[in-house]
Amino acid sequence: MEIRKNNYAFIDSQNVNLAIQAQGWNLDFGKFRKYLADRFSVKQAYLFIGLLPGNQPLYTYLQTVGYILIFKPTLKLPGNKVKGNVDAELVLHTMIQYSHFDKAIIATGDGDFHCLVEYLEKQNKLERLVVPNKYHYSSLLRRFHDRITFLNNTSIKIGR
Repeated sequence: MEIRKNNYAFIDSQNVNLAIQAQGWNLDFGKFRKYLADRFSVKQAYLFIGLLPGNQPLYTYLQTVGYILIFKPTLKLPGNKVKGNVDAELVLHTMIQYSHFDKAIIATGDGDFHCLVEYLEKQNKLERLVVPNKYHYSSLLRRFHDRITFLNNTSIKIGR
């Protein structure tokens, strides 16, 4: 009898999306959600994303394909650059949901999440660290090499 897992994913959308684009392809978020479910038994996927006016169709699509969106207010910086760092929200929501999941999948290449990944690993609550680009990610995460899945060669499965 197969044991049903109750894993949750916590996704740094900007980090994942930009790292995939830097490889010359685009992430299909619908396919990525299915990949997380099939590969890691993800029942709930939290996507941390900046809140921008005019992006409602994107947000609706992401919810339709199965993500729970956690929005970060954004700031408009000089030169029309938009800033919306989701790090604190991702850590906070992982801990809010901590008692509800068996294991967590953290999707990012950002070393700011080192302490969260380390804590989850020590508590035996880390399923995988999903890093979008094996050539460009924080050296702080390299010590988890045996728990990392890289997305570099997945464009056929999760690209568009």
